[in-house]
Amino acid sequence: MFRFANPQYLWLLAAVPAFVLLFWAAARSRRLRLARFGCEATIRELMPEVSAGRKVLKFTIFCSAFSLLALAAARPQFGSKLREEKSQGVEMMLVVDVSNSMLAEDFEPSRLERTKYAINKLFDGLKQDRVGLVVFAGEPKVQLPITSDHRMAKAFARRIDPSLVPVQGTAVGKALEQALLAFSDQSEEPRSRAIILITDGENHEDDALAVARRAADMGIRIYTIGIGTPEGAPIRIGGEFVQDEKGDMVVSKLNEKMLSEIADLTGGAYVRSSKQSIGLDEIVKSINDMEQTEQSTVRFEEYNEQYQYLLVAALVLLLVEFLLLDRRNPLLARFNIFDEKADA
Repeated sequence: MFRFANPQYLWLLAAVPAFVLLFWAAARSRRLRLARFGCEATIRELMPEVSAGRKVLKFTIFCSAFSLLALAAARPQFGSKLREEKSQGVEMMLVVDVSNSMLAEDFEPSRLERTKYAINKLFDGLKQDRVGLVVFAGEPKVQLPITSDHRMAKAFARRIDPSLVPVQGTAVGKALEQALLAFSDQSEEPRSRAIILITDGENHEDDALAVARRAADMGIRIYTIGIGTPEGAPIRIGGEFVQDEKGDMVVSKLNEKMLSEIADLTGGAYVRSSKQSIGLDEIVKSINDMEQTEQSTVRFEEYNEQYQYLLVAALVLLLVEFLLLDRRNPLLARFNIFDEKADA
């Protein structure tokens, strides 16, 4: 496996085009100044030692050396040894509702923003467990496949937004079905797998209970979190409240009945969110009591540094550039290195 240990230094390569532009501007300015004194061919005869080819070559060598130094600073590495890590844990698939109803503000600043905050805290506390993320509205989307990289999981969770799913609605059944398919094949024990469903429970499109029964047959528990209030709250998008066909304000209410039934069918648990706690902490404590299985992850244990070769090549080029004179060397004139016409 190849990687750069300090990839931020690769931005230094952007300076090379700037160097080229400055070199061209300086050469053009020099030609314009010389043109004031007369014909270019005549001036060249008066300055026989001046070599334009040498200047270009020195500049090319300098740019090459600078590029090699930038690449060396980025520290290219090759993975030299694979190591398989063993750990005990469970696989958790978070299924998060991103439909417009999650923009209701009965939880400040909104149901969805509170959910993202809770997920972020959850990932901070995970150790050996694997996590994945499915977002859904009218259609589900795997936002993050099962992974043990909790830092990457946090980055994906921060990008949760209704725009991720172009089809609006609340298809809970499809989302659960997608979550069942998204588990990895590494865990042979389905008892070490769990789904955490976070939604307001307003399902109008499919039979979520049928999918829950299938999960129960597979030995996968579904924990449900109801976010919202039974009284509900209006939905505001772009500063304006959503209205139905009659012009009445749409109020999104929590549907606890379906969420409770899904959890009961699979041996999970239902938690209603409060303004103090979303409920993820309580569910994770329950999941930690589940039977855990051995999980393996293949990692590159050692990396061989490659920067020293680039550094040596850059220093050699800089030495050549330093020793190469701007003017013709009379001692080397007979070799005609730059294919320049010799003077009579």
